[in-house]
Amino acid sequence: MATPPTQISAYISAETKALVERYTRAHGIKKGFLIETALLHHLEALQEIPADVIIPPRLVVSRASGEALVDRLATPPEPTPAMKELFTEADDDDG
Repeated sequence: MATPPTQISAYISAETKALVERYTRAHGIKKGFLIETALLHHLEALQEIPADVIIPPRLVVSRASGEALVDRLATPPEPTPAMKELFTEADDDDG
């Protein structure tokens, strides 16, 4: 005999909720089916794919790290000789 389904609760962003609702309406499936299928797919992938090649969909950085990133983007360092050589080779290949 199959075990009865159980309910879980999770907070998601309004954007994600809108995506779920749009997808379920467009494909004529229930939200619960979509969510369970997605969770099973994700959990199976986590078991099968080596952890060092999984790229998280979101990166969380500290305030200090975020400020350092903004500063680095605002004032990027000069390209290294290796970078200059790489870009020169790419330009030569295009011509």
